[in-house]
Amino acid sequence: MPSYRRERALGAPEVVVAGIDEVGRGPLAGPVVAAAVIVDPRRLPRGLASKIDDSKLVPAERREEIYLALQGRIEFGIGEASVAEIDTINIFHASLLAMQRAFAALPRAAHVAIVDGNRAPALGCTAHAIVGGDAICLSIAAASIIAKVTRDRMMRELDGRYPGYGWSHNVGYATAEHKAALLHLGVTPEHRTSFRVVSELLVVRA
Repeated sequence: MPSYRRERALGAPEVVVAGIDEVGRGPLAGPVVAAAVIVDPRRLPRGLASKIDDSKLVPAERREEIYLALQGRIEFGIGEASVAEIDTINIFHASLLAMQRAFAALPRAAHVAIVDGNRAPALGCTAHAIVGGDAICLSIAAASIIAKVTRDRMMRELDGRYPGYGWSHNVGYATAEHKAALLHLGVTPEHRTSFRVVSELLVVRA
């Protein structure tokens, strides 16, 4: 269960600590989205704090509930990197770029950042990379939920523009349904053509 222990060790809440996480590195389509979150546990009801966890472990309906409950109780910024950027600089560097944009979008500057993963982007402040941070740190877990809900909503909107790929429920991941649609419907502007699965299907379709 994520806790505020790491943030307190860094001096929070007096020192402003931002937790950062991204979602969408694996899908075949859509942007990669990151969130940066500043949590003050004094503003979180205990029941709400206990529900915040790694977004991968929280059912979709509950993620939406937590997202809505967090509004006005945390400070956050959202950043994304487009499909064109992913195909140009690769998904790893695009993920770092999305994190940088999320951090820059915070309503106030953070003194320290804690980032899920084994490498932190350049943020202009002290930044600590924490492997599995979304399962350990409350602010990173909150960021994972904010980023996940934000990206899922984006993919549902894109599903309306590009029907047939199942993005409203597979959110761009390489499901059998999605790959079959690629073969039959072709590639959209939202597909990552630098990803091997997409490029190989393009060769087969040709």
